[in-house]
Amino acid sequence: MSGAGGPGPGGGKLDINRAGVSELEGALSGIGRRRARGIVRKREELKGFNSLDDLLHVKGITTRILELNSQRMTCRRRPSSEEAPGGSPSQQGHNAAVPQVLAEEENGVQAAWESEESDCSGVEGGSGPESDGSRVRVGQEPEELASPGGLEPASSRVCGAQEEEGSCCSDEGEDGSDVYFYYTIGQRWFDYLERTEEGSLIRHVRSKMKRKSENGLDSRALSPGKKLCKGSEYNRTLGPCVPSPTTTFGDLRNGKPGQGRRRRIPSVAPPPELQDWLRTFQRWSGPEKLLALDELIDRCEPSQIKYMMQVIEPQFQRDFISLLPKELALYVLSFLEPRDLLRAAQTCRYWRVLAEDNLLWREKCREEGIDEPLNLRKRRLLSPGFMYSPWKFAFMRQHKIDMNWRSGDLRAPKVLKGHDDHVITCLQFCGNRIVSGSDDNTLKVWSAVTGECVQTLVGHTGGVWSSQMRDNIVISGSTDRTLKVWNADTGECVHTLYGHTSTVRCMHLHGSRVVSGSRDATLRLWDIETGQCLHVLMGHVAAVRCVQYDGHKVVSGAYDYTVKVWDPESESCIHTLQGHTNRVYSLQFDGTHIVSGSLDTSIRVWDMESGNCLHTLMGHQSLTSGMELRDNILVSGNADSTVKIWDIKTGQCLQTLQGPSKHQSAVTCLQFSSKFVVTSSDDGTVKLWDLKTGEFVRNLVALESGGSGGVVWRIRASNTKLVCAVGSRNGTEETKLLVLDFDVDLK
Repeated sequence: MSGAGGPGPGGGKLDINRAGVSELEGALSGIGRRRARGIVRKREELKGFNSLDDLLHVKGITTRILELNSQRMTCRRRPSSEEAPGGSPSQQGHNAAVPQVLAEEENGVQAAWESEESDCSGVEGGSGPESDGSRVRVGQEPEELASPGGLEPASSRVCGAQEEEGSCCSDEGEDGSDVYFYYTIGQRWFDYLERTEEGSLIRHVRSKMKRKSENGLDSRALSPGKKLCKGSEYNRTLGPCVPSPTTTFGDLRNGKPGQGRRRRIPSVAPPPELQDWLRTFQRWSGPEKLLALDELIDRCEPSQIKYMMQVIEPQFQRDFISLLPKELALYVLSFLEPRDLLRAAQTCRYWRVLAEDNLLWREKCREEGIDEPLNLRKRRLLSPGFMYSPWKFAFMRQHKIDMNWRSGDLRAPKVLKGHDDHVITCLQFCGNRIVSGSDDNTLKVWSAVTGECVQTLVGHTGGVWSSQMRDNIVISGSTDRTLKVWNADTGECVHTLYGHTSTVRCMHLHGSRVVSGSRDATLRLWDIETGQCLHVLMGHVAAVRCVQYDGHKVVSGAYDYTVKVWDPESESCIHTLQGHTNRVYSLQFDGTHIVSGSLDTSIRVWDMESGNCLHTLMGHQSLTSGMELRDNILVSGNADSTVKIWDIKTGQCLQTLQGPSKHQSAVTCLQFSSKFVVTSSDDGTVKLWDLKTGEFVRNLVALESGGSGGVVWRIRASNTKLVCAVGSRNGTEETKLLVLDFDVDLK
């Protein structure tokens, strides 16, 4: 015999249905004592293994370990309880043969037992084959056979000092000529020996007992090691250990496990050696198959590898989204870009249901700065069972609007003519109301929808050079040294604010208060509801050109080259920011940072709390005439015809909007959103740029008189409309407002 498997079909392989802990640990790779004990426990639990695959039920045993040891172990069935020898008369006749078997195997089989039976005393004591407590004496009937019930385990008669005890009994074989000998380890039937015609012994594994018999008896209730009576209705058939059926890739490929393999290339006749080659492959172990496949792949042409990929890849594609709980599936989908989310919705019905989730699209809208869902009076049904999410509809609408800005057909603009041939000096746009101020001493209120002039605000005795608007309230500043508060609905002048001694050149409205800056070098804080002057801020020594107010602090820039920070309540100057070497023309203030643009070509970023200069932004070649700041991104327009995009945190220039399509003259005005920058110029054009890439998108307005006197003085834009104030200084272009509409049709 060789190893635990013994002779015969098992050869030198270890039989997992009889090997002990030490044998499993010593003979198998990757099996330590803990896993070996786990195998023994699982074997006891299952009442024996039915195939090698049953080892995968043992904790710590993986497919890899099974493949590594597949050539070192075998699984032979034990005789099932229904095949257990009974107390028949023929049995007693064969009891005499037991000593002969034992004697002939004393140097072989006994050696394999000794490791498990050492230090154990039998029922009758003594040592050696005749007196070993794990064996039955000649002519003596085992106690298990004394009663017909097939009774207590033989191992109960063996000492318990050892982890694995043994017991045995004998019976005649099914053919009536050979002897079966089998014994137990602990409470488990292990195997039996069969005498062959040549005189040698073949070890067999007892068949695994059924968990439930056909007549309803639970075989688990029968203690291993007990024998059934002769009249047992259990099946007595003994057979080889058959591996449990496994699903092959061919089964997966055909979608019907267990059925025949479908030929994928019917036009090619199979070579005659194919079946022999496949049978050889099937006989190999797992590692040998992998080695063969590796060599085969190396010998394949690219087209053959491509074919294998086409066959294999679809079988490993899984709809993991549908397998996940809805909350997790939505969390996964939330990482997709909206474009990819829309594509995912076309995958299947369930994906479309997920892709229409309202909360999912709410997050996408917030990422894009969309604050409100679009609630239609009648929500559109996509198809039975599907309905647009209001947030998704808002997102899709905004996307279409963005595409209209970028590449949509430019509709003929509404033309709003007024102010004769005078210059439009200031422009406000809010909702559907447009307010234009001119050096003709008037302001006009327009409807952005109809293009009609709703009101003409008359009352100033000098040109209007600054204005602000909130709802239906308009505030204007004039060269007549006054501010006026107007009701845009009625055209009535509500208040006239006196106090300045020179032109009111700039103002900033916050809530019900407005701060005005004048060429008299002072600033005044007014209450527009009462018309009272609340505070006067004095400290500049030249005209105040620009001002910002956030409700708490006032920031002003003047022709004295300085920027001042004021506390309006105490009328005190907190900081005087010095560094510019020429007039300050433009300001931006976000509550933390102050950005100032000057005729000295530089832009400076200041810290409001400390008054320190954080960055000096260099790059422009002339006067910075206009700036806009949002979320630490600054866009500046300059008289050198360029526009630059800056990060005020780092002081870096992110983009310069230039190139073949850049403006050909000074930039007069600009405005930007999360995606686009809109700029106007003295060259008579309005251009659209991509904020992130700095690339030129297209011209939105191009006056025919551009380059010969036509000018775009001011622009104001909303999400869907663009208002441009155009004209000329030499009469080549009529003064007017152009209103471009980029909205989408909701029908």
